[in-house]
Amino acid sequence: MNYLVDTDWVADYLKGRPHPVQVLDALAEDGLAISIITYGEIHEGIVYGTNPEGHARVFRQFLRGVDVLSLNRPIMQRFARIRGDLRRQGLLIGDFDILIGATAVHYDLTLVTRNVAHFQRIPEIKLYKLS
Repeated sequence: MNYLVDTDWVADYLKGRPHPVQVLDALAEDGLAISIITYGEIHEGIVYGTNPEGHARVFRQFLRGVDVLSLNRPIMQRFARIRGDLRRQGLLIGDFDILIGATAVHYDLTLVTRNVAHFQRIPEIKLYKLS
């Protein structure tokens, strides 16, 4: 597994948007994962969306080829350090983004996201560069 996919990309993939589908299908050969945070954010969108049953079915199909990474103590310790450092610098971002970023750093995964401006504030993170 080499890539952690952020919520924005998963949502676009599930909507069938051509570019995210093409990119994620190509990256899947090297292994994809999502954070349990992304799982929760996507599930909220499904539950409160216009077609819960249909979207849940598509999400289940997507998850067949994707690892879902849980939070653990080392990730939470990294989260605390990142959050404290960002707060001290006046650069704080949302907790969910910090948790996703801490997960990527912990597992040494490249994060696939459109939210580069926020995530690049996290030290040691590797971000997927669109070509």
